[in-house]
Amino acid sequence: MRRILLALIFASATLAPAQLGTVPQQTLDCIKVLLAQERSWNAGDIDGFLTGYKDSPETIFVSRGVHKGFAELADNYRRSYPTKAAMGTLSFSDFDVKQLDENFAVVLGRFHLERKKQDGGNAEGVFSLVMEKTDAGWKIVVDHTTS
Repeated sequence: MRRILLALIFASATLAPAQLGTVPQQTLDCIKVLLAQERSWNAGDIDGFLTGYKDSPETIFVSRGVHKGFAELADNYRRSYPTKAAMGTLSFSDFDVKQLDENFAVVLGRFHLERKKQDGGNAEGVFSLVMEKTDAGWKIVVDHTTS
């Protein structure tokens, strides 16, 4: 009887599900911004996508060059993606959020852009973002994207 009881205890201990942790609200709020951007992009709404960025002359976008200021960033997006076909279908993945303090976070992730060849072809890469908690919610203040 004792062996059976020990076997049951051992079996239940090894089959127990792993402990689930909680994700901080700040982390969820940062990811929500990116998921909203993804939805806007895929709807062809570039202005909706841009609301994820802080509308400031201090906002920085780094890709093939350094673009300073929200206005330059917005103009660059509108020029590079003039149609829904050129925008294609965007997906983000592999988020890794590091809270720096209550007002700033770094977000790492991957993007994949699916488009027809005549519209620019597929693209994918990684990004690192610095996000700031503002009165309007979490906003991207630095975006470094590579493809």
